[in-house]
Amino acid sequence: MGEGGETIAIAEENGGLIVDSGETNSTWPAMRFDVSPYRTHHFSKQFRASRNPNNFLKGLKWSPDGSCFLASSEDNTLSLFYLPQDGGESNGYGVTIPEEDSYGASLLVNEGESVYDFCWYPYMSVSDPLTCVFATTTRDHPIHLWDSSSGELRCTYRAYDAMDEITAAFSIGFNPGGNKIFAGYNNSIRVFDLHRPGRDFGQYSTLQKKKEGQAGILSTLAFSPTNSGMLAVGSYGQTTGIYREDNMELLYVLHGQEGGVTHVQFSKDGNYLYAGGRKDPYILCWDMRKSVEIVYKLYRATENTNQRVFFDIEPCGRHLGTGGQDGLVHMYDLQTGNWVSGYQAASDTVNAFSFHPYLPMAATSSGHRRFSIPDDDDEDNNDVQLKADENCVSLWSFYVTSQENTSDEHNNGLASNSHHLNVTGEEENA
Repeated sequence: MGEGGETIAIAEENGGLIVDSGETNSTWPAMRFDVSPYRTHHFSKQFRASRNPNNFLKGLKWSPDGSCFLASSEDNTLSLFYLPQDGGESNGYGVTIPEEDSYGASLLVNEGESVYDFCWYPYMSVSDPLTCVFATTTRDHPIHLWDSSSGELRCTYRAYDAMDEITAAFSIGFNPGGNKIFAGYNNSIRVFDLHRPGRDFGQYSTLQKKKEGQAGILSTLAFSPTNSGMLAVGSYGQTTGIYREDNMELLYVLHGQEGGVTHVQFSKDGNYLYAGGRKDPYILCWDMRKSVEIVYKLYRATENTNQRVFFDIEPCGRHLGTGGQDGLVHMYDLQTGNWVSGYQAASDTVNAFSFHPYLPMAATSSGHRRFSIPDDDDEDNNDVQLKADENCVSLWSFYVTSQENTSDEHNNGLASNSHHLNVTGEEENA
């Protein structure tokens, strides 16, 4: 197949969008962050009809091919939602916060205990059923590999402690090659071969005999997207370690987080690392080429919560979005570290914000643990009363600047009669 045929094939896999490798000018849609996005779909009611009356969402992640997203909740359930073919509402005004859900989950996976972490297979494509899998790690259980089409358990990866008892991983992630699963434990990382389920694994201690290295529960990990062989591992010991993927050699340890690290993510070019922690109001930016000091800090309202709050970087790599306890989603320019905009996504804690892999969309999940006050006079009415925009998942569509007006907006601000595209590709007057 020639170069043109390959480009067309890639475009078809990405929903009609031609995506560059990064070596030439990017054709990613230029999302507008000066205008608030509009809600296209909303889900809340199905998370409340649960055997756990105090159920709440804990996070969500888009699949690599963008066909669906996976949401984790406190009732040990993972819910899979497929994205409608139109991508969202076409009127450009979105939907109000409805009492009824936009549609139901296509698949529910029930785990036996609390879900610590989950991740998609990096080459997942809905057109290839063999790749439609995701991994989970739960308390007192081995790592599970689930089929996202049928909900069946494909296989398990078991780690044992010194007493020959199963020990659970606190964080998991596939390496960029997709042939290994890296799992974070207490003071150690175990590496499983994806094609060899069972109890075979390689173990690497992150703490040396002289107490040097990275100590504590390894709560999050992320690989560099540029195939540089670098792995970032966050710890509840308030440190982030940078390792070589091939032999797990510790390159250096980053200090400065006020709380335990709960999420790390590399920039799209792999030169910067962003780390956020619990009870810590700042996402720290580190330069991987000169990791002596922090480049800048991005504020978010997380100083009073132990919850893991996921942030994400847009496909272009220019902006970062993050939620917080105030229910707001904040957007930051990663070139300057300056705040760009924000919008109200929920009435409670926004614990996850995730950009769609190639469409100008994003998803948010919200919720936190609540405690009802017992009432002796009315024992049957002690359930927590929630509003429609609490403990919910919402899909958001961003306005997109059309290419012919990009130069005018950069030079003169917004043109009075400029046209913009919504997620369906239809033009609208700004």
